[in-house]
Amino acid sequence: MKALPRRGTAFDELMVGTVRLAGETRDRPVRLDLAVRADRLLLPHRTTDATLTGRVRIAGLADDPCSEGELEISPMAGRRIRYRIDLTADGRRLTLDGWKSVTARRPLASMTVLPFTLAEDGTEVGRGTLRFPLATALLPFLASWRFPRREDPAGTDAPRWDGTPGRTEVWYTTLTDPASGTGLWLHHELTAPADGSPARAHGWIALFPPDGPAAHARYTADPGPPAERLRGKAGPYTWDLVEQPAGPPLYTFPRWAWRHPVLPAAHMLPAARSHYTGTVTHPGGELRLTDAPGAGARIYGHGNAGRWAWLHADLGGGDVLEVVAAVAHRRGLDRLPPLVFLRLLRGGRTWPRRAAGSALGPFRAEIGLPEWRVTGRTALRRITVTVRQPERRTLTLDYTDPDGGRAVCRNSEAADARITVERWWGRWRPDAQWTLNGTAHAEVGTR
Repeated sequence: MKALPRRGTAFDELMVGTVRLAGETRDRPVRLDLAVRADRLLLPHRTTDATLTGRVRIAGLADDPCSEGELEISPMAGRRIRYRIDLTADGRRLTLDGWKSVTARRPLASMTVLPFTLAEDGTEVGRGTLRFPLATALLPFLASWRFPRREDPAGTDAPRWDGTPGRTEVWYTTLTDPASGTGLWLHHELTAPADGSPARAHGWIALFPPDGPAAHARYTADPGPPAERLRGKAGPYTWDLVEQPAGPPLYTFPRWAWRHPVLPAAHMLPAARSHYTGTVTHPGGELRLTDAPGAGARIYGHGNAGRWAWLHADLGGGDVLEVVAAVAHRRGLDRLPPLVFLRLLRGGRTWPRRAAGSALGPFRAEIGLPEWRVTGRTALRRITVTVRQPERRTLTLDYTDPDGGRAVCRNSEAADARITVERWWGRWRPDAQWTLNGTAHAEVGTR
C-alpha cells in the first residue's frame, strides 16, 4: 500500500510589546510578524520544533523583514514555548530569546505572554515583554493554520511516461547568473508520437545575455528521461551544474492533475526555487555560476496548447511567482479566453490557496508580444502582472507535438516583469510590489 504523504504544520503569528535597552529609561515598541513552519503535525502532548521567518520591528533600532529563527513548541512535555530569533539592526546582529511558561492555573495568559531578552554576541542588551493581541489577532491566527503535505522528492523526479503513445514529457531548468545577468535555459523533452512510431528525445541549451542576442544549440538523445539533466553537451556548448533546492514543491496546476493525468497537460516545480553552481562553456567563453537563483520544472501531457504564456519570477526573500495561461487548441475550446493558473509563494504561504482558484476565479490574461498581462483577484487580494519580452532578448524555437502538430515558442530568460499585489481594507490598498529588470523567465507560444 502506498504511504500517504506526511503532513506538517504552518501558521502565522503576531505579537506586540515593548523592550527597554540597557542604559535607557524608556521602553521602545516592538512588533513581530512571524510565519511558523514545522515538518510534522503539531500535537500538544509532544515537543515540536519549527522554523520562524518574518519581520521584526523595534522602534528606532530595527526593521528586519528577513528575520529567521527557531521555535520549540512543548506546551505539555516541557511546559514552555520558546522563541529564538536572529535579526539585523543597523548592521548589528541581535538575538531575541524568550519563552512562554505554560501553566495550568493561567493557561490563556501563559500562552499569550512572552518575556524575552535581546542579546548581541551573547551579551544582554535589553529586556522586554511581548503579547499576543487576542482582540485583533485571534481570527487571522486561526485562519492561517495549514497542514501542508511533505512531498517525497522521488515522486516528483520519477519519469511519468509509461510507453503510452500521444504523450510528451518535459524537464527544464531556468536560472539567472547574479554576476553577469545572463539567463540560462536547459530543456529536455521526450515525445511519444500518437501514431505509435518510436518515441524520440531531444533538447537544447540557450543563453540570454542581458543586452542580447540570445543563442542556443540543440541535441538529440536516446528516448527516455535525461540521464544527467544538469550535465551535458550540445554543439559548442557544455554544462556541468549542481542544483541545491531551496523551497517546497509548487504545483502550478492542481496537485491531483499531476498525480492523475486526466487534463491535456500538467505543470509543477519539484522545488519552487533552487540555487545553481557550476560552469557553462560557450562560443564566447565560460560562464561560472555561484548560487544562481532559478528553478527546475516538469510538464506532462498531450502536447502544447493553442496559445500559451508562462512566467517564473524569483521575487527574492524566498518569494516566487509562477504563471501559466493557456488556450486549448481543440476546435471550439480555442475560442475561449485563456485559462490562468497563478501561484504566488510569499512568506511561506501560497496564494490562491488552491491551484484551481485562479483558473476558476476572475483571473484574465492578455497574451501577446512584446508584452503580455495577467490580472486577477480573490475576496481580499488582487494582483496585476505585466511581462515584457524584448525582441533582442527573446529566442524563437519550434516543437513537434505527439499528434504531429507544429508549435512555436518565444522564450526569454532575461525578461522584465512588474508585479503589484493589493489587499482589501475597506478599499484596495497597496500590499506588495516587485520590479524585475532582465531577471524574469517568460515565454509566449502558439500552435
